[in-house]
Amino acid sequence: MTDYTPVPEDRFSFGIWTVGWQGVDVFGPGSRPPMAADRAVRKLAEIGAYGVNFHDNDVFDFDASPAERQGKIDAFRKALDETGLVVTTATTNLFGHPIFKDGAFTSNDRDVRRFALRKVMDNLDLAAELGARTYVCWGGREGAESGAAKDVRAALDRYKEAFDVLGSYVVDKGYDLRFAIEPKPNEPRGDILLPTIGHALAFIQELERPEMVGLNPEVGHEEMAGLNYAHGLAQALWQGKLFHIDLNGQHGPRYDQDLRFGAGNVRGAFWVVDLIEQSDYDGPVHFDFKPPRTEDDAGVWESAAACMRNWLILREKVRAFRADPDVREALRDARLDELARPTLAAGEDWRSVRDASPDIEALAVRGAAHERLDQLALEHLYGVRS
Repeated sequence: MTDYTPVPEDRFSFGIWTVGWQGVDVFGPGSRPPMAADRAVRKLAEIGAYGVNFHDNDVFDFDASPAERQGKIDAFRKALDETGLVVTTATTNLFGHPIFKDGAFTSNDRDVRRFALRKVMDNLDLAAELGARTYVCWGGREGAESGAAKDVRAALDRYKEAFDVLGSYVVDKGYDLRFAIEPKPNEPRGDILLPTIGHALAFIQELERPEMVGLNPEVGHEEMAGLNYAHGLAQALWQGKLFHIDLNGQHGPRYDQDLRFGAGNVRGAFWVVDLIEQSDYDGPVHFDFKPPRTEDDAGVWESAAACMRNWLILREKVRAFRADPDVREALRDARLDELARPTLAAGEDWRSVRDASPDIEALAVRGAAHERLDQLALEHLYGVRS
């Protein structure tokens, strides 16, 4: 039997908020007690994680005194030092406190926007101090429920302004940090700004320092919009903007389920692992899931470990799929090698194809040979080929 034990080279990381989620939902309070950040670090190390991501308020409370804040940070740092886990990424909670009920960077209230910038700068200092290299930005409250309540063009001006200000702060401080926008279409707001990978990519091009800003796409968020997550990752890679990935499970366009990775759209998960395996992505393989409300403490760690195990299982299947001689033959039959060839050869221009005259009838009746290729992938996924 294959050993699916994670190793540091797998670069598996978790958000402190994932295993620390108490199971709160809109219909009921938490089913588990709060978890200190340092305990989360120690338990994640026990199950084989490599790194962690944190919001500021995962480590210390929103209203913590300076002494309380420092005490929590010291305990967090001590756990990191003793376990060897690294801080891969960090982010700021700009959605939990009622002050952010109408957004943070795009709140109609200027005082809220100014406070949000200060809160992020405070945590950028801590992120840099702890060695994080990527700073994730999820604008869960940046949106609206009614058309008249938000001037979207003005809101995008303020969103751009926030990233420009924070980019200047990072540069002036000399921090080795870059930003990763995490798109989401809805929830908790009815309509969230920058809802998809495509929206975020277009927004980044308008920034003063677009080279400092990329993406952190999440499985559930893209599938909530009915989109293909692997295709979105591929475009982000193509544009050099895949700075981080958030992995979980989702069953179609419904509420954000945050299932453990591999427990939702398994076929989609297979192609995500396949894409990352073939790419030059070298960031964390990060799990942003939530242990279901049904689970006790033991179930929390069972589900966290399963995220890593499922990635390793799928990775083994993907590698077997790519090494299969029948698959290689099917890829040739599907003409994947032709797609990699430029349509115009070296030295050609539009004149070379202006009068192109292939055998239209022959091309029209020629099959694409996709079904055999797809069936081979399914057979590897189902475990009947190895």
